[in-house]
Amino acid sequence: MRPARATRAVFMVHGDGWGFEAAFLSSVGSAFVPPEQSIAAYLAKEGVDVWGIDLRWAGVPQNTQDFRFMKNWTLETHAADVGVALGVAKLLRLAGGNFLGTMHLLGWSRGAVVGYAYLNREAQRPRALRQVDGFIPMDMAVRFSPRDAQQQAWACERHEALSNARQEGQLEGGLLGPAPGIMLQAIGQFAAVQPAAPSPLVQDDIFGPGTGRPSNRKLALVAAGATSVLFAPLQPIVPAYHLMGSTPDTMGLPGQLSFTREGYLFEFGQRAAPYQSINEVVETEAWACGKNVPYDDRLRDVKVPVLYVGAAGGVGRYGEHSVTLLGSRDVTLLNISTLPETARALDYGHADLFLADDARVRVWKPMLQWIRTH
Repeated sequence: MRPARATRAVFMVHGDGWGFEAAFLSSVGSAFVPPEQSIAAYLAKEGVDVWGIDLRWAGVPQNTQDFRFMKNWTLETHAADVGVALGVAKLLRLAGGNFLGTMHLLGWSRGAVVGYAYLNREAQRPRALRQVDGFIPMDMAVRFSPRDAQQQAWACERHEALSNARQEGQLEGGLLGPAPGIMLQAIGQFAAVQPAAPSPLVQDDIFGPGTGRPSNRKLALVAAGATSVLFAPLQPIVPAYHLMGSTPDTMGLPGQLSFTREGYLFEFGQRAAPYQSINEVVETEAWACGKNVPYDDRLRDVKVPVLYVGAAGGVGRYGEHSVTLLGSRDVTLLNISTLPETARALDYGHADLFLADDARVRVWKPMLQWIRTH
């Protein structure tokens, strides 16, 4: 590992489901896109020193059966790990001759929540010992605006359901149930190998009476383009939340992806981490529900420049209120949208930010410009 000579650096924290490489270097080894078509490769090529972390659960083997080691993994655990990793990155940058420059913290999805928790933690340290010079939360909310009371109520429902599951002994899993990564891997693999075959993973008429059993391809498209369907009977984080934008078929289900290549989606599914610890998911829902959490008491002391990047078909504008919890005055909002708000079910999705064919132009280039000027 050799740090680049660069005055700008970014440290990336992934979200649910996928570790650092799958989330931020997904093009490497892909059969469908060029190897440089990922955000980490793009930023590095443009002279930014790129760092990142795999949260602890990303390395848990698929054959694991006893998850008691996850019992005490929380947002605080992950925030502390990020702090250690930032310190290592800083030391290696200094050893590589980078005596000046900035380190921006980028967090996507749950990684943004970890980022908020880390900054709250760092705000308790003397300014000279703080490690982050800028914050890039991507497509996530930790609190909702008063005008979005419905989303807060949904968070409370999810918190209750997940808390009950944890009290009953579930230590791994999340919003999509236990071992969601194994299901995502299977969806991607079946879609890649037998796209037209009926899916063995679901029952007949799962998408409504008379719809029959979906093909492996259709199941993958629905998982990506109508992700909120997978949350049932719980409500998703925001209305019509989805990973990838799509155009509907005659039944109103995703017919084809609008921004990301199908083959790339199938690869992405297969790269999911098998397991995730449940505690940080429960704590995130408590935070969004408005409950007291130990991660926001010093956010007003966080005054670094902020770039919020939302996907209009993901969390989008609903994540903008969370930025106002910080003490930052230098705040930039970048919401990637191609359709009116009324069509958010079809718009740019949560994972399109990294996987879409035009993400370099729509998302990464404006981010690079912000990094260079901050």
